[in-house]
Amino acid sequence: MGSNAQTQLRTVTPLTDRTDTDVKLTLPARPENVSVIRHVLGAFAEALRLPDDLVEDLRLAVTEACTNVVRHAYPQEVPGPVEITIRPTEDAVSVVVADHGRGIGSSSDTNGPGLGLPLIAAIADEVELQPVPGGGSRVAMTFARHRHGDAA
Repeated sequence: MGSNAQTQLRTVTPLTDRTDTDVKLTLPARPENVSVIRHVLGAFAEALRLPDDLVEDLRLAVTEACTNVVRHAYPQEVPGPVEITIRPTEDAVSVVVADHGRGIGSSSDTNGPGLGLPLIAAIADEVELQPVPGGGSRVAMTFARHRHGDAA
């Protein structure tokens, strides 16, 4: 039975070979939901068998982007949604963190944006800031699956 069961398992398309594995998550932009997002991202990355250093970079960058939304996008009394889309491809993982708030740079928080965006830019292979039509902003991040120095 042992070897037969193995053969049957291999015929199922592994998660890493499928293209329909986009994950979309929408939660209220509250501090306690940032850890929920990190948890979901970690579980998804594990299912994709991503390398540990890539998972750490993903978690850190997404945490920073979501924290920016929590701190700057909405008035404190009325937190709006933060939307996360995770899209794996063969060569990369792209993550978009979007909000429908005030937009980047228009927060009245005098501390400024903090470490968030420069830190994300240092970790991700590509980062794009995009305004959302009708208000809000999107941070689109791309992380290469095979990092320089990784064994292929």
